[in-house]
Amino acid sequence: MSALMQTYARLPVTFSHGEGVYLYDSEGRRYLDGISGIAVNGLGHAHPAVTRAIREQADKLVHTSNLYRIESQEQLAAALADVSGMESCFFGNSGAEANEAAIKLARLHGHRRGVKKPAIIVLDGAFHGRTLATLSATGNRKIQAGFEPLVAGFIRAPRNDAEALRQIAANNPGVVAVLLEPIQGEGGVRPLDADYLGEVRQICNEHGWLLMLDEVQTGNGRTGTYFACQGLGLVPDVITTAKGLANGVPIGACLARGDAAHTLGAGQHGSTYGGNPLVCAAALAVISTVTSEGLCDNATAMGQVITETLMADAAAAKIREIRGRGLMIGIELQRDCGELVTQALDAGLLINVTAGNTVRLLPPLVINEAEARELADGVARLIRDFD
Repeated sequence: MSALMQTYARLPVTFSHGEGVYLYDSEGRRYLDGISGIAVNGLGHAHPAVTRAIREQADKLVHTSNLYRIESQEQLAAALADVSGMESCFFGNSGAEANEAAIKLARLHGHRRGVKKPAIIVLDGAFHGRTLATLSATGNRKIQAGFEPLVAGFIRAPRNDAEALRQIAANNPGVVAVLLEPIQGEGGVRPLDADYLGEVRQICNEHGWLLMLDEVQTGNGRTGTYFACQGLGLVPDVITTAKGLANGVPIGACLARGDAAHTLGAGQHGSTYGGNPLVCAAALAVISTVTSEGLCDNATAMGQVITETLMADAAAAKIREIRGRGLMIGIELQRDCGELVTQALDAGLLINVTAGNTVRLLPPLVINEAEARELADGVARLIRDFD
């Protein structure tokens, strides 16, 4: 019996190695990776630039702690500021940690404005992590169950309803920020309306709230721009990101601009491992590759190939809706379809199902047209045969 805590319902496969968009199991069988480790391996597997960066850095220095300056951390912060338009950056080790930093930043921002009990507006259907604070911000009672009492200080609102935010503002003087995902990933790959997001920005401006975007899943080229907000013409005060930032080496980042960029001071937040030389080397290689090789544009083009291939297939009759942007694709079926995950595995495809009835595709950004059609054709066959 495994000594692991049984926190995952793992599929019956063990991978030994990967190359590009493919993984190989311990028996030598090949699988087309349509989920990239849940939007993590944006450059695919064993990408030479990332492998080289990790190897070269590991030969020199892995960790020193944030008691000292770390040159590559400063370089990474500057690179992220450049691609995001933000001004400062805090590094942790995961998306949940990045969101924890944003939550703390917002509360401190509120206290400095004289708000004794700061509150953050979050949305129905949201997912922000599994630490206690981020779990409390998440809009999913199923995964919250058993972990009460949850952290106070969050006010939940329906998505795409700006009037609800105005009503909250009128009745809750303690609100200091809004935290939302431009596209709700775990919630079923549901993009928020562009007009709604524009109104959220306006409401935040009117009340002095911070607009904080959780781009843990949507960031790093996934949706066709480096961050999803850039494709919407939306300028937030805080962006959180992780997942694809270092192609599998654990990292999280909280980016901020304006007053938010200078809110946290020495001793008010920290991370032992955050922004260590090894992970920063990997992340710098990712940013360089995504920007220099046009992978944001490729995400847009290949997402269109996948969507058009699916809609041209007979499987389209069983598809209620295809949502998303770039290579973050949700295919909503007429009923729950969790069993498609194991059927796909048997067919040599790795996919995910979220929100019960939505097939989620998050393939590597390096996928080419032939591979995109292979993925779409494979998913179409699964849907056609799904009764």
